[in-house]
Amino acid sequence: KTHPGKVRLSNQDSYLVREEATCLYAVADGMGGHRGGNVASAMAVEALQQVDLSEQPNPARLREAVEAANAAIWERQLADLSLSGMGTTLTALWAGKDSLLIAHVGDSRLYSYAGGIIHQVTTDHSLVGELLRSGAITPEKARKHPYRNIVTRAVGTDATVMVEILEMDKKPDTRFLLCSDGLTEYAPPQVLRDSLAKDLDTAAQELLDIALSGGGRDNITLIILEVSA
Repeated sequence: KTHPGKVRLSNQDSYLVREEATCLYAVADGMGGHRGGNVASAMAVEALQQVDLSEQPNPARLREAVEAANAAIWERQLADLSLSGMGTTLTALWAGKDSLLIAHVGDSRLYSYAGGIIHQVTTDHSLVGELLRSGAITPEKARKHPYRNIVTRAVGTDATVMVEILEMDKKPDTRFLLCSDGLTEYAPPQVLRDSLAKDLDTAAQELLDIALSGGGRDNITLIILEVSA
């Protein structure tokens, strides 16, 4: 599901669904003005189109793809002043036969859900995320913090990027949620957990409706996946 929300005139989120020999999914939340955000997130997703999915998930290949996206976005904004300052978050999941590989930059998120328990797999690269991890603020204060949308790491905002790479076993009866912060702004973990317990289509629509009914101040994008038994 993807939606511009109730306030933004355009949808600066982009997403990727590639289901081939292996599968690659991604959510990118663009920033940098009306045009720049659109361009940056689309370029990030386009870079992931170049990943060869005939091989099993490879950390080096996935990192190279994100670094290629970073270089392309950075060079594009240097060449076009109207795009100056653009960048994007990027959270990607590459699913192979027995393993899962995650690449993450920014504050879009990946959650896992199994046995009634939800877990945030990725770490927010954001000012509020750092305050939360240091114990300076509580999760409740983090949700309402005035600087909660300030990211400390993004794709394309600098000549180089630090990509967080995570590896997981692919376990049956596990669900995953990839999403932009337009959803998590309104849906805390317990709300996500309750929705993810339902069938996939119902869960996706319910989460979109929750974000819209909460205010829909940002673009909303989410992908729900399930590892079959």
